[in-house]
Amino acid sequence: MDFEKARFNMVEQQIRPWEVLDQRVLDLMLQIKREDFVPAEQKSLAFVDMELPLANGAVMLAPKVEARIAQELNLRPEDRILEIGTGNGYLTALLASLGQHVYSVDIDDNMIESARTKLAHAGIRNISLKVADGMQGLPDQAPFDVIVLGGSVPVLPEALKQQLTVGGRLFAIIGEAPLMEAKLIVRESEQGWRETVVFETCTGALQAAPQSEKFTF
Repeated sequence: MDFEKARFNMVEQQIRPWEVLDQRVLDLMLQIKREDFVPAEQKSLAFVDMELPLANGAVMLAPKVEARIAQELNLRPEDRILEIGTGNGYLTALLASLGQHVYSVDIDDNMIESARTKLAHAGIRNISLKVADGMQGLPDQAPFDVIVLGGSVPVLPEALKQQLTVGGRLFAIIGEAPLMEAKLIVRESEQGWRETVVFETCTGALQAAPQSEKFTF
């Protein structure tokens, strides 16, 4: 398989048409070897416009979604970033390449160790990986300029919004199947947040994600 041709086609046929025009993001999608972050048996699928299953039942987001996340957050070199749901580490690599430091947490220790190996191989050093329940954020390192959820949540924990700096941005896919909304939440003041729906989608929930209240009759 010609990985470089597949990578180029991924950017030109999937990512760019999906309103990802930030050249920094497009360049990273060409530079970081996505095939090195998927299981060996899935390498031929690394550039396909679809989610890929991970060993623990979670999923790797589609390439265009990861690129869109990186673009919408408008990452800056001085940004301290919290990622919840490390997964296979590919989105971690994108975030770390655009920001100052990424603190990434995952509830699954096997995923953390696998991601650690892949990120080291890719030469990504400005990261701290931790096994933890990300629904509580990472209070000992807060506040953060950016918070990213790598999977969906039925409802967004308030603790995460409170760990943003003023001016900080949070990206989360919120809701339940079959319809979820990808939202960008900006903290405009100590007690004020602005929410924007970026796109509609449907993806797997993060482990330990809080459940929405259900009414019974």
